[in-house]
Amino acid sequence: MDDSEIIELFWARSEDAVAAVSEKYSKRCYGVAYNILKNREDAEECVNDTLARAWNAIPPARPGSLPAFLMKIARNLSFDRYKLLRAEKRGSGEFAAALSELGECVPDAAAELDGIIESSVITSALNAFLAELKPGARLVFMRRYWYSDGVDEIAASCGMTVAKVKSILFRARNKLKVNLEKEGIAL
Repeated sequence: MDDSEIIELFWARSEDAVAAVSEKYSKRCYGVAYNILKNREDAEECVNDTLARAWNAIPPARPGSLPAFLMKIARNLSFDRYKLLRAEKRGSGEFAAALSELGECVPDAAAELDGIIESSVITSALNAFLAELKPGARLVFMRRYWYSDGVDEIAASCGMTVAKVKSILFRARNKLKVNLEKEGIAL
C-alpha cells in the first residue's frame, strides 16, 4: 500500500491504517528502537507506542514523509525510555557510545539531545552540515548518530573497514564542531 493511501486511512480514522503501517514499517521502527535500547521487549514496546502515537498524531498532522515521521517518533520514544532506564541503572551500548562521541561537538549531548534536535537554529546548522558531506560520509554519519548503528555494522554494510568508518566519523565530528562554532552555537 502506498504511503499516501495509508495517510488517508489515518484521516478516515480507519484502524486499517495501523495495520498497514505495522506491516510496512514496524521492522524499521524496531531496528531504530533496538539500536538505542539493546533490549527486545523494550524495543517492541516502543514500536507499539509508535503506532499509538502515530494514530493520535494523524490527523491533525499530515506527514510529508511517513517513514521519516514514524522513525522520528520511534527514535524519540526510544530515547525517552533509554533516559528512564539509564537513570535507574547505568547502561552502555552503541547509543551511549554515539552520544559520547557527539558530546565533543554538540553542547551537552547526553543530557539535552532531544531538546537540541528540536532547536531550529541547531537543526538548520545540522542540515547545512549534512548537505556539505559527501553522500558516503553522510550515510555513515546518519547510520551512527541517527540510527545508532555500531561501527562494525556500518563497516560491513557499506563495504568499508572499521578503521575507515572511524576515520569518516572522526573527520565528520571535527567538521561539525567547526561548523557549529562558525554559526555561534556554544559548545
